[in-house]
Amino acid sequence: MKILTHKSELKVLGLPADQGRWLLLPLGMSVLLCLGSIYAWSVFRKPLESELNISATESLLPFTVALVFYAALMPIAGFYISKLGTRTMTAIGGIIVGCGYLLSSFVHQIEMMVLTYGVIAGTGVGIAYGVPMVVVSRWFPDQKGLAVGLTIVGFGLSPLITAPLANQLIDIYTVRPTLRILGIIFTILILAIACTLKLPPKDWHPQRDLAASTTISARTYPANLFKSRSFYGLWICYAIATLIGLSAIGISSPVGEEMINIDPKFAASSVALFAVFNGMSRPLFGWLSDRFQPHRVAISSYTLILIACILMANAQPGQVARYLIAFCLFWFCLGGWLAMAPTITLRFFHPDQYAQNYGIVFTAYGVGALVGTLATGRIRDWLGTYTYAFYPMALLAIVGIIVASSMLKCDSIRPIVQENV
Repeated sequence: MKILTHKSELKVLGLPADQGRWLLLPLGMSVLLCLGSIYAWSVFRKPLESELNISATESLLPFTVALVFYAALMPIAGFYISKLGTRTMTAIGGIIVGCGYLLSSFVHQIEMMVLTYGVIAGTGVGIAYGVPMVVVSRWFPDQKGLAVGLTIVGFGLSPLITAPLANQLIDIYTVRPTLRILGIIFTILILAIACTLKLPPKDWHPQRDLAASTTISARTYPANLFKSRSFYGLWICYAIATLIGLSAIGISSPVGEEMINIDPKFAASSVALFAVFNGMSRPLFGWLSDRFQPHRVAISSYTLILIACILMANAQPGQVARYLIAFCLFWFCLGGWLAMAPTITLRFFHPDQYAQNYGIVFTAYGVGALVGTLATGRIRDWLGTYTYAFYPMALLAIVGIIVASSMLKCDSIRPIVQENV
């Protein structure tokens, strides 16, 4: 990317910055599309359970560990983005993700799959995930929520492409060659895009936004993240939403096959439909979080989750429409939270520390991933069905509504007054 120091000559990918910055959205989206392939893990589970003779809990372990390491590396990576640079961090993450997939293609024990796919690939995702959002939030100071939401569409829509692709490759080549092929593709794409991801000069604004920006009153932000009640409200709400959402994502295909008795190929292809809802909710919830009180948006998402839980708790074999509607809602709300959380972080806390702040907030995702995916696997193994997993999910959605109503507010930030916008 060519960036000149004089604002009037600032260019992005050969275009004036006001125009060229829009190209960063599909580029960042493409990086996250590669990283979001971990959401397609449910396609690999059944073949691995048969091949390795493992339980539902064991087949979830690589996915669970990948999510935990992805979340654990986010706060660490956030502190290094400013030191190493956005392009270097993206490249490092892409290489590690590719290595995780490639190494997974050579192992034959679930323990080694946990190490290669879970630890290594998950680490790579955690390193690279936050970079595109940092980049677009800086290039779009006038539309942060929308820009971040559009960028992470790639992560949510990834299973729309990678799940059917992986399923087809598994049918042709089996599991291990599929992992190898995907690892090579992802590494090449991420490395190619990494060189384009660079931050603008400090305090850069688009030309049309300069006049309006002078009329925006100054914000005051909490001096210490950990002394802010709104941080704990956001963290708890995010943990609950991701616990429910990631639990649902991890069992999407098995629930369809076991509870609804649908064909395995249909169950795998339905993941693509769920991914559409997961993707389109991100810019929507990012936009909503910019324009409405965050606690109201959060309550709306928990209400939809509660409806989905009620639908699945009463699901019977053959009720395909009920299954599709419920899981579309689960994926829709998880995608919404993956846009809401970074947007609310930008809104509640100082944007100059966004990478570090969101990295800390994102640890809620890791907790939700660890507890949720392990719990659903255990419920299936102990009780013989996934039906009973939806009762605690419903209870958690109610807790989320209560927490959002009381804690997901930031009294220390004065309202922004905008004119001529």
